[in-house]
Amino acid sequence: MKLPMFPLQSIFFPGETVPLHIFEDRYKQLIMDCREEAITFGIPVYIHDSILFGTEVQLVEIVNTYETGEMDVTCVARQVFKVLSFENQMGDKLYAGGDVQFLDNINDAEDSVKREVLGLLEALYNLMSVPFTPIEVSKFHSHVLVHKMGLSFDQEYELLQISKESERLQFIKNHLVTTITVLEEVNRTKQTIKLNGDFKNFDPLDFEDFSTN
Repeated sequence: MKLPMFPLQSIFFPGETVPLHIFEDRYKQLIMDCREEAITFGIPVYIHDSILFGTEVQLVEIVNTYETGEMDVTCVARQVFKVLSFENQMGDKLYAGGDVQFLDNINDAEDSVKREVLGLLEALYNLMSVPFTPIEVSKFHSHVLVHKMGLSFDQEYELLQISKESERLQFIKNHLVTTITVLEEVNRTKQTIKLNGDFKNFDPLDFEDFSTN
């Protein structure tokens, strides 16, 4: 399938709201085409000097239009794709485009794994003294709070490419376990430093007790 392209150094997951500020003429044209022709476009992730994977998005609303022609728009992310080809101009359009192949999204995760990941996520938030709002297992998906789990950009990009929900949750679980372990060790170290920094009354050793007669 051929899609218009809007490359960004950003990662969006299916179901996520995508707010964009449009200021280049080529992307103004893209947004107008999306509004008038009800087409979608792709946001391929620019990473490591290449674009290989991205997410299809659909225009929801043009929120603001400025005198300069710039726009604030809201979109919603739909499907993840692999980039098969890329061209700087799509036919006679100003914007880029290319052929893509959509990745399958296999929802094969068990509720027990979801509960485990949610428990780890809550433990992480507690360690960081950040409020955690409970999420129903039936409404929890790997893409929920994905930007609020402490994943690096590279980790989010890797997660984007995983088709199976069970494997995505395992990826997140491994990350959370590692992060929690590190934070717990940091907290223990802080506590040790704090305790050792307090003034204490030490009883000096009585070397006479160690003398031999």
